[in-house]
Amino acid sequence: MDPAELMEFVEPLWLVVATALVLFMTPGLALFYGGLTQTKSAVNMMMMSFAAIGLVAITWALWGDGIAFGDTAGGFFGNPSDNFALYSMLEESPYGLIEVGFGATFAIITTALISGAIADRAKFSAWMIFVPIWLTLVYAPLAHWVWGEGGLLVEGGLIGDAVGEAVDFAGGLVVHMCAGLAALALVLVIGPRSHFAPVKPHNVPFVLLGASILWFGWFGFNVGEAEFPDESGLNVINTMLAPAAALVAWLLTEWARGKKPTPVGAASGIVAGLVGITPAVAFVSPLGAIILGAIAGAVCCFAVDFKYGKYDDTLDVVGLHFVAGLWGTIAIGLFGREELIGDGRSGILLGGGFDLLLAQIVACVVTLVFAFVATYIIGMAIHKTIGFRVAEDVEEAGIDAVAHQTEAYGTLPTVTAGRD
Repeated sequence: MDPAELMEFVEPLWLVVATALVLFMTPGLALFYGGLTQTKSAVNMMMMSFAAIGLVAITWALWGDGIAFGDTAGGFFGNPSDNFALYSMLEESPYGLIEVGFGATFAIITTALISGAIADRAKFSAWMIFVPIWLTLVYAPLAHWVWGEGGLLVEGGLIGDAVGEAVDFAGGLVVHMCAGLAALALVLVIGPRSHFAPVKPHNVPFVLLGASILWFGWFGFNVGEAEFPDESGLNVINTMLAPAAALVAWLLTEWARGKKPTPVGAASGIVAGLVGITPAVAFVSPLGAIILGAIAGAVCCFAVDFKYGKYDDTLDVVGLHFVAGLWGTIAIGLFGREELIGDGRSGILLGGGFDLLLAQIVACVVTLVFAFVATYIIGMAIHKTIGFRVAEDVEEAGIDAVAHQTEAYGTLPTVTAGRD
């Protein structure tokens, strides 16, 4: 078998592995979120991630992939009937179908991320309605703007042609800023928990295990689309170094603030570093990844405390995913390397002009406005019709017992509260 034939075999095989790795991230997220929340709502928290797997996979195959990657309609969205997975198996190569599955795993984890912000108080039925609507109207169009051919923010799109193409390798804009902003919109729609105060994680080993699975799966996330093997080495080492630096920076920041270095801080630092490097993983050097990760860990250590007295983001989706995603996207415009970006642009700190940084800033602003406003409208529509929030007695009794007739540990108690 000559090298060309070998690569024809290896590339789709690697994408299958990467797809499985990214899909595994969502059960990891379920453990991470489930461990962080209260005992009486841990099952519900994990069920929201698993519901996202089922609903998003189906929605993505039916029309989401077409909206994201189909032929463009003025740069705003793709044709929903393009790349329709249920019939494309008769018309496309198997590699095309693998790409549909790979894209679905990104959409799944993005949607599941949002759920952490509304832990302990959201109706499971409302979440089941929200997921396919949000995927269709928010995530898929934004994915088209950033990753679709002729999308709004890239070459051939209205904004991309006007200010320059934005670059986002694996989802600083599309995944993390989008999820963080959607989370902020939903918590403002449904309001804070009845007892809005810091809550100790009920299962710290779950949190650490979940963070470890996320880091493991993130190699599929950040390396899956890299040209194999030429570009994959940089993505692998950057995916190792950035979260490592963020972990250390978070712990040192806790120490500097007069606190003890905590296991939850270590896990949160890992996530902050992974989020920060996601958009920049193919565009910065390993030293750049260390700097980017360290700043993400330190900044997010402060950002997660910003919510108190302002909004109840239960599991810090805004403080981790929005903040670190924003930083990682902007960082490309600061120290992205010309030879890695490949279009003659580089970060302003490496001697480049302002054009790359401007494109990144504009893309962040567009994402901020669109993701927040669109999600707020969707969330408010659901909240004003069927209600997005459980009754106060359900919140007090615990959503697990009321909505799922089970609990994480022990014997199911007698519950007098109504349905969620």
